[in-house]
Amino acid sequence: MFDVFEGLLPVLGVILVLGILLKHAVHIFPEYERGVLFRLGRFVTVKGPGLILIIPFVDRIIRVPLWVIVENVPPQEVITKDNVTCKVNAILYYRVTDPEKAIINVERYHEATSQFAQTTMRSVVGQADLDDLLSERDKLNKQIQEIVDSATDPWGIKVTTVEIRDVIIPVEMQRAIARQAEAERDRRAVVIQAEGEKQAAQKISEATEILTKTEGAMTLRMLRTISESANQASNTILFPIPMEIKQLLVSALSNTKEKDRTKNIEE
Repeated sequence: MFDVFEGLLPVLGVILVLGILLKHAVHIFPEYERGVLFRLGRFVTVKGPGLILIIPFVDRIIRVPLWVIVENVPPQEVITKDNVTCKVNAILYYRVTDPEKAIINVERYHEATSQFAQTTMRSVVGQADLDDLLSERDKLNKQIQEIVDSATDPWGIKVTTVEIRDVIIPVEMQRAIARQAEAERDRRAVVIQAEGEKQAAQKISEATEILTKTEGAMTLRMLRTISESANQASNTILFPIPMEIKQLLVSALSNTKEKDRTKNIEE
């Protein structure tokens, strides 16, 4: 039996060597991956997806994912243009468009892209006021995305989106912003009230002009007011003098004065 086992050793050795060679020679790449192939240290081509065969111990293949990578940019302490210290973090979305450049032109493209995004975010936010940082994030996001994308293009990386997620400001500044917002709300309330009073005064003036020009209109308005007052719980009802009676009294008084003056002149 020992002789039989000794006879099987070469066969087992060959099978083992073939298994090792096969393991290194056969690679399967899914649709979202590509393989950058090097032969004796020299770039050959980009392979994939599907079944890829290489020469073991001569070729070396590096897997590169093509899906969109979501990178959390850690909080960065930034001093804004108006000298406010705050912490800002963001979300970075990018993907590899050229696997050859991503492997050859830059070392560890993930880390390189993340680090460049951090320095760019500090630079862009440092050139903006705090109000712009809080109210115009879309503009800053676009600016950061364009800068990072232009810098990573030689690396075969496309930066699709940069989103500023959180802006952490000191407690004292939060209180100041709250007081400013409250003052702004009060100002708007006063302006709206004044505008309403202005419009109401204009309408009342127009209605008064119409009523005074139409004979009997003020009397009808007075009667309507009395009718509305009668429906209330109060027992007191005021009867104002109609404007027409007032005009008659004024006219009669004027006529009397005119007659007296004429009589005095004749005497």
